[in-house]
Amino acid sequence: MPSVRSVMTRRCGIDTSILVRLATGEPAREFDRIVAALTRLVEAEHVALFAGPMVIGEAYIALQHHYGVSKPDAKAALHSVLSSGLVAPSAGEEVLEALSSRRGCGLLDRLIVLQYAGEGLETLTLDRKMAALPKATRLPLGSTDR
Repeated sequence: MPSVRSVMTRRCGIDTSILVRLATGEPAREFDRIVAALTRLVEAEHVALFAGPMVIGEAYIALQHHYGVSKPDAKAALHSVLSSGLVAPSAGEEVLEALSSRRGCGLLDRLIVLQYAGEGLETLTLDRKMAALPKATRLPLGSTDR
């Protein structure tokens, strides 16, 4: 009789260093080794790979700061990796929508709301654009609220 562990899919989250390398393809030799290792995990060991909102946000900033990538290009690179079938966003398909969004609040605000929503929480904010997102509410400050 197979053990419970043998029939359960192993689920792993990647860190920012892996996601950035997948998004940039650099350095090329290391990129090829990373893709091969992750592919082996997925195909041979049936591991499901994920990137969490914090990792995605940090990678978004790292691509801009360390690699000089523009915001739209950073979002496009992350979208490409996270929709490739190798690594999925742990917060679901809504992350891909957030990466495609060009209006309203920024990506990091969207990732914050998605992370909280995944934990069953509503986001309280003072930011009007962020408050327009589902599962986000502008904190009422009473008579001084403008």
